[in-house]
Amino acid sequence: MTVLPAPRPSVISRLRAAGCVFAEEEAGLLVAAATGPDHLDALVERRVSGLPLEHILGWADFCGLRIAVDAGVFVPRRRTGFLVRQAARLLPPNGGLGHVPVVVDLCCGSGAVGTALAALAGPLELHAADIDPAAVRCAARNIVPLGGAVHEGDLYEPLPERLRGRVDILAVNAPYVPSAEIGTMPQEARLHEPRVSLDGGKDGLQVQRRVAAAAPQWLAPGGSLLIETSRRQASRTAELFIRNGLTARVASSTKLDATVVIGTAVRGSPL
Repeated sequence: MTVLPAPRPSVISRLRAAGCVFAEEEAGLLVAAATGPDHLDALVERRVSGLPLEHILGWADFCGLRIAVDAGVFVPRRRTGFLVRQAARLLPPNGGLGHVPVVVDLCCGSGAVGTALAALAGPLELHAADIDPAAVRCAARNIVPLGGAVHEGDLYEPLPERLRGRVDILAVNAPYVPSAEIGTMPQEARLHEPRVSLDGGKDGLQVQRRVAAAAPQWLAPGGSLLIETSRRQASRTAELFIRNGLTARVASSTKLDATVVIGTAVRGSPL
């Protein structure tokens, strides 16, 4: 376990006054990242001004991993670790029957979900895709060293055609905040993360509809689609799955305030 330098009380006070809930922890991370007193003051000033801590550090702690996160890229949330663990449970044992599972991290952002899945349940044939060029560049830093591939484009459009009908796990953290509620989000998100990674349209389900509609074309028989959503939206997300020929169940974690809808392509059913 890494022991962080003791932060100056003044740093903690500045962060706490700015509304940072975990001021002591953040102060320790900033002190560890600083090359000297002036650099530390600059880092603290950036945090106090509202810049996400992860953008300042250049990485996020996600599922026990350091995920590279560039400025302007969606920061992986702790609750999304629940999506990773649910997906890992659905993967066959490593090397089972000689089959390397095919995993797609769709709307990948930094590629945190795919990276964590590979660490938890690899080896995998891992692909990730995002429409945001900055996210694609960032995801490549995390996923390419693992042997995975990152594709730029709208949802399934950039995926290699050879993946059609072969995907075992389709893990998706698509935007699901209703457009009218973006303004109520914390400043860190609404000012420093791309709107395309947050805005789910009028009812928050706009992107989920498109994901669910095309998923049966890409999933292998028995493959699974997992989408993070909110507790209040879960029943409607599940309806989207069923409408498109998938089974649907809702998994949730009260501790993490996390909700995931899981759908499975029925074995032997026509696409």
